[in-house]
Amino acid sequence: MLITEPQASAQAASSSATAVKQIKNFINGQYVAGQQWFDKRSPQNNAVIARVAEASRAEVDAAVVAAHAALHGPWGRMTIAQRVDLLYAVADGITRRFDDFLAAEVEDTGKPMSLARHVDIPRGAANFKIFADVVKNVPTEFFEMPTPDGTGAINYAMRRPVGVVGVICPWNLPLLLMTWKVGPALACGNTVVVKPSEETPQTAALLGEVVNAAGVPPGVYNVVHGFGPNSTGEFLTTHRGVNAITFTGETRTGAAIMKAAADGARPVSLEMGGKNAAIVFADCDFNAAIEGTLRSCFANCGQVCLGTERVYVERPLFDRFVAALKKGAETMQLGRPEDPATSMGPLISQEHRDKVLSYYKKAKELGATIVTGGGIPDMPGDLKNGAWVQPTIWTGLGDDSVIAREEIFGPCALVMPFDTEEEVIRRANDNDYGLATAIWTTNLSRAHRVAAAIDVGIAWVNSWFLRDLRTSFGGAKQSGIGREGGVHSLDFYTELKNVCVKL
Repeated sequence: MLITEPQASAQAASSSATAVKQIKNFINGQYVAGQQWFDKRSPQNNAVIARVAEASRAEVDAAVVAAHAALHGPWGRMTIAQRVDLLYAVADGITRRFDDFLAAEVEDTGKPMSLARHVDIPRGAANFKIFADVVKNVPTEFFEMPTPDGTGAINYAMRRPVGVVGVICPWNLPLLLMTWKVGPALACGNTVVVKPSEETPQTAALLGEVVNAAGVPPGVYNVVHGFGPNSTGEFLTTHRGVNAITFTGETRTGAAIMKAAADGARPVSLEMGGKNAAIVFADCDFNAAIEGTLRSCFANCGQVCLGTERVYVERPLFDRFVAALKKGAETMQLGRPEDPATSMGPLISQEHRDKVLSYYKKAKELGATIVTGGGIPDMPGDLKNGAWVQPTIWTGLGDDSVIAREEIFGPCALVMPFDTEEEVIRRANDNDYGLATAIWTTNLSRAHRVAAAIDVGIAWVNSWFLRDLRTSFGGAKQSGIGREGGVHSLDFYTELKNVCVKL
């Protein structure tokens, strides 16, 4: 998306043949440049595809001030029904411009177009409608109580917006995970200042055009671009005008945000890292377990917070399962996102590829058996310069290795055998993270037992990435703090006020 003037559309501005695409901040309903710019490079071939305006402390302050003004302007005076109508209009606006959002998301991430078309963009739009419906229909509480004089009193609850919400977004599912937070925040009457990842600035910026077209008042939705420490992210999370902060990303960054939020005792909702385990019992539906595990290990090039990096397979099934998983991984086609045959794209950046390759190197040094992959694929033409890695499967390492303990966030998995239910529960739980697990078994009693025993925020049985947006979402241990989704989002994005009336 190229913004050359505050009100210019992405399509009109892209007609410039000489200028490099410019991605600006979106503040108080207008596109605004910063004091400096940074390059956005393509994951496919490392070419510069845009220049992005980095928001200084001044732009961040302007965004927060605009957000506060909107709280006390027309937005703050709207009824729930009026807000719901606007959020439906935003969702419909995303759908009308589906191809624009699809192109922007794919260009930023390099992911297969088929994946973004069926997951990222539809879910990004749906998040606005889902949470509009939740706010419209969820009740609060009411109690009658006796009083000493016998007349009684009533108590009822009211939900009020928490204020200006800082939204810090990741790069793996940029639109989907951004609207997962912006949707409920706006539905509850808050205003937002969004900092998308510096790796994926385009869809957050493009949403500003949709928000304006839908008639959302200026200052309700703001976007500031930049980095973390000593840049936009730090300026936003330390700003005392930000009333609450919601974040998805790595645990180290989440811990820094928590420290910043402690100044002013501001609430945080943190969805952080994961080292998720799949548990495959010998009585599983074998084909379903293979298909589900291939997706959970390699979808989006392994860059999914809910993805699987540890696979525990009951010993009688182990060799057969590893062989089938190897066959599936080796049929994955790496290529350009627009190619219908492409099943896996590049990693998000050269920097992230270096991190993932460092774990590939560690696994080899530790003596892992490389079942498949373990390096860089030979890509044709300009793709040689992209952030490509091979889908990789290891065996031969234990739970104490860094490969089993640290989040890699790439298309890789360590497969390990187990013998008993009690053993695998203990091993799966022996980790700093607790975001998700997938359990594969046809024994219903075992499925319930194991799901209850694993220390995670979400446990799938005979499935993966199946999400009802009304249910709670979040992690245990170092995978996060708080829950969002359905009414659980309302608990974070509103303050619950009790009104006591003496009769």
